[in-house]
Amino acid sequence: MVIFVKKISIQGGIFYINAMSSSSRRHDKNILCMIMAGGQGSRLSPLTRDRAKPAVHFGGIYRIIDFVLNNFINSGVFKIKILTQFKSDSLNKHVSAAWSLNPSTGQYVDLVPAQMRTGNDWYKGTSDAIFQNINLITDERPDLVAIFGGDHIYKMDVNQMVDFHVSHQAQLTVAAIPVPVKEAHEFGIIEVNDDGRMIGFEEKPKQNPKQIPWRSGWCLASMGNYLFSSKFLVRQLLEIHHNNPKATDFGHNILPYLYPEYPVYVYDFTTNLVKGELPKTKGYWKDVGTLDAFYEANMDICAPEPVFDLYNEAWPIRTYNWNRPPAKFSSNTENQGTAVNSVVSAGCIINGGEVIHSVLSPSVTVQKDALVEDSIIFPGVTIAPGAKIRRAIIEKDIHVPAGFEIGYNLDRDEAMFHLTESGVVVLAKDTVIKGN
Repeated sequence: MVIFVKKISIQGGIFYINAMSSSSRRHDKNILCMIMAGGQGSRLSPLTRDRAKPAVHFGGIYRIIDFVLNNFINSGVFKIKILTQFKSDSLNKHVSAAWSLNPSTGQYVDLVPAQMRTGNDWYKGTSDAIFQNINLITDERPDLVAIFGGDHIYKMDVNQMVDFHVSHQAQLTVAAIPVPVKEAHEFGIIEVNDDGRMIGFEEKPKQNPKQIPWRSGWCLASMGNYLFSSKFLVRQLLEIHHNNPKATDFGHNILPYLYPEYPVYVYDFTTNLVKGELPKTKGYWKDVGTLDAFYEANMDICAPEPVFDLYNEAWPIRTYNWNRPPAKFSSNTENQGTAVNSVVSAGCIINGGEVIHSVLSPSVTVQKDALVEDSIIFPGVTIAPGAKIRRAIIEKDIHVPAGFEIGYNLDRDEAMFHLTESGVVVLAKDTVIKGN
């Protein structure tokens, strides 16, 4: 896909885009995107203690939600609604600052808080969130409605899923990806026939998940990304919620109701081709719903030849302009400031310290003789002289005192901080560390 950009300007950290997508001209479909960004994200706590999961920092300068937004913008889809709910303040600020399109030409990224239009309840599930905002669909009158999650790391040309949906005359298309059997309990598992039509679905099976017939040991998992024909979606949601008000979730309730009676098809995400991507980066998708998955995804971008590439100019990943000075590496009489296999953001100062296989967000300072290894450091953190950090996630604006060590004594770290199942130490926001 090629993006023909008419105008890009940056004003105060906000970029304005007027663009046309060559691939979007393959079909004359008016597409409304609705991004689900209202979940609590409890498995990502303490990073979600004060913010929504899609607002969590990722890869230095980004927020998690930036990746799905870039997928739609790069695909030429410019009508986007973000459904928010829990702890949405930082998400609201980020989207407002970073994602202003041109409403005069029908382009927008709108934040939609829970409005309780259908009663006195917050969103009870994914389909209930759409049901409570069904007026957004009827007001816009799109041909297709794309309902995507806001908490995954991947690249996707949405037009190819649209082409699949149209060519199969589907009413609903679900994006799916193969996952190992041992991970099947975390996903909705799908069965398909030879034509790609859904013939079975089980939400998070506890045992004996259906495997892909031609790929033993693997299951076909729903990515939580749905493409509906608009009239079908409205009609079915009204009917289903009228007959069963407790049917509030796409996976548990809506898919099992629809696929036996209607043309529900499954789009294989591994066939999606993004311009400029190398074969080794094709099909990368990460659900960063847990701390360990979040940690692994950040480490993936640190590799010398990363499986998720932030530097593909044909598929730019936009975000807020931090407006910080360039990163600086300084040496003293004994040590040089160095970073190896690491992502170092603007405003960072590595003053005689060493950074190895780590992600440094903007304005991080690593001082004399300090060591940061296999770690994720959020904005504004100071690593004082002689401190050592290994396999850790450190929240924003924390000061690590001189000589303090994190990740070397997990028993002590677990008593003081948070420890994941794989042994990653997580320091929550506002943590105050007393020196040794």
